[in-house]
Amino acid sequence: MNAIEQFRVLNPGWRDLVEIVVVGYVLYRVLLLFHGTRAVQMAFGIVLLFVAYAAAWVLKFGMITYLLGLVFTYGAFALLVVFQPELRAALAHLGRSRLTRIFQHFENDLIADSLIDAAERLSRARIGAIIALERAVPLGDIVSTGSEMQAKVSADLLLTIFTPYSPLHDGAVIVRGDTIVGAGCILPLTQADLPDRTLGTRHRAALGLSEDTDAAVIVVSEETGSISVAVRGGLRRDLAPAHLRDVLAGRWPRASEALPVQTPA
Repeated sequence: MNAIEQFRVLNPGWRDLVEIVVVGYVLYRVLLLFHGTRAVQMAFGIVLLFVAYAAAWVLKFGMITYLLGLVFTYGAFALLVVFQPELRAALAHLGRSRLTRIFQHFENDLIADSLIDAAERLSRARIGAIIALERAVPLGDIVSTGSEMQAKVSADLLLTIFTPYSPLHDGAVIVRGDTIVGAGCILPLTQADLPDRTLGTRHRAALGLSEDTDAAVIVVSEETGSISVAVRGGLRRDLAPAHLRDVLAGRWPRASEALPVQTPA
């Protein structure tokens, strides 16, 4: 490093400050996208691998250094597969213009009204239900496990689907935008230990899907009629209609805490 470069490091200019601000903001947005998902645990595992590699290099453990070097060389391709949902969500987030968000917000309000109305009526009738709202991560694989359909979201239709003994009542409904695209779908069950043993298969399925994707999953309990929502591996329980709207909009009500979930060792 010559004298000019040393002087620049000691006396950063306005371009350096702009670069620091831009890079810091980008990193902050990336961390927000990964926050609350399994990607955080995976990233922590990658950091541990780097620490192990550095320790092996310092201690001159040749075999460990060689093997970890192979992992880092070919691991980039594996990361593209592992982080595919998060990367897809990030690209989708970048592709949303301000004008698109205005129309989407208006449309989401109309959909939320139908969902809240359906949840209230299902709750009063003590009819069990599970409704998954697709976001940035596509749920095509989940839709293929049930019956595909193309129907406008409405409270009456949701009540009809979940009516006991109907052909599609025992499964999940998948909502994409303002359209029901699947019914009677099978969701992956969470492998975490739930402290509350009263939670049934519907709640475990809702948590399982929310762990694997960014979907919001509404659950109506058949036993108690309570309304819950699973998002990012957490479960918000006993929600009032106003709170349900806040949860669907991404605003967590302070009065309702997420159910602590213990990941098995």
